[in-house]
Amino acid sequence: MSKIAVVFWSGTGNTEAMANAVADAAKNAGAEISVFASGSYDDFSPSDYDALAFGCPAMGAEVLEEDEFQPMYDGIKDKLSGKKVALFGSYGWGDGEWMRNWEEDIKAAGAVLATDCVMANDAPDEDALAACKALGVALV
Repeated sequence: MSKIAVVFWSGTGNTEAMANAVADAAKNAGAEISVFASGSYDDFSPSDYDALAFGCPAMGAEVLEEDEFQPMYDGIKDKLSGKKVALFGSYGWGDGEWMRNWEEDIKAAGAVLATDCVMANDAPDEDALAACKALGVALV
């Protein structure tokens, strides 16, 4: 059984809804799931998991959330080499630059992207939630 971590930060609930869709689909596909929301990152270690899904919305000038998520991500990035990873998040402006930058950064860390990232403009619609479910299954 695959062990998968879904690690996210959500300010409005949009990225949390996406994280729940990822986690539910991976669990339904037979994986053991652990979900880490903002504030619970202290108990998170990438080495404990076969695959990881990271979710963070675009903030400010299309960057990851800087107070909780970015420091956690920077602290574990060197442990992602060879890990199967998937990325998701929501945005309210811009063109997805934060996600393109994040994909490049995670590839540079040696992680293996399991599937295309999923982005939702504001609240995830049915298509975005379906894409999140497919993302969760791709990690199993």
